[in-house]
Amino acid sequence: MPGREAARPAATALPPKIRVRGLDLFYGAKQALHAVALDIAEKKVTAFIGPSGCGKSTLLRCFNRMNDLVDGVRIRGEVLLGGQDIHAPNLDVIELRKRVGMVFQKSNPFPKSIYENVAYGLRVAGVSQKAALDGVVEKSLRGAALWDEVKDRLHESALGLSGGQQQRLCIARAVAVEPDVILMDEPCSALDPIATAKVEELIHELKKQFTIVIVTHNMQQAARCSDQTAFFYLGKLIEYAETRTIFMNPANAQTEAYVSGRFG
Repeated sequence: MPGREAARPAATALPPKIRVRGLDLFYGAKQALHAVALDIAEKKVTAFIGPSGCGKSTLLRCFNRMNDLVDGVRIRGEVLLGGQDIHAPNLDVIELRKRVGMVFQKSNPFPKSIYENVAYGLRVAGVSQKAALDGVVEKSLRGAALWDEVKDRLHESALGLSGGQQQRLCIARAVAVEPDVILMDEPCSALDPIATAKVEELIHELKKQFTIVIVTHNMQQAARCSDQTAFFYLGKLIEYAETRTIFMNPANAQTEAYVSGRFG
């Protein structure tokens, strides 16, 4: 939107993967996001932090239009994915959600085999050749650091996996269709420290191929995993910068109070 400058971290060589301009979102009469503007870099990890109810998950769900499924939602402003307006009238929302995968707070494997969980998106897209499916399933499970743990039980139920394994399976399912962006909404909040460490290692590897946006309440996780961090409060973007800057030398006193644990 004219006159609204986006918050920008340090310049990158690539154009932003996601560009947000003047984004307002309302749930009925309640405004949940206020004039959010930011650029999200390609093949980087961007963390959204802030207290509960500050709008970070709401903004995350804007990127694949999951908020369309909520009654009474109204959105103003602009979200561009790779330069394309995701609210354009002719945009195919199903195609958008293939390009923008999502991993939720609670792992949600389908009640199918491990193999069929990963192959699901490909089958929906019309891929049926066994050799092609086999190759993508193995590649995706390797990419999710899960192959060695499940290669001998691919046709067993995914519900028999541990919580951490189920979450990595959901990540494998997301990457199998080769999205442009992976959204992660508190992906480790239900996991123990060992499983959390494995998912964090995985995020570090996945950013070589994908743009990742993660919502987290865990300040240490944001500091470990992300390249850029955006701090939100009461639906407003307070500060957005390189993660090191946010945690070591924030420009805003409110940011400093939050990341140091004095409020929130």
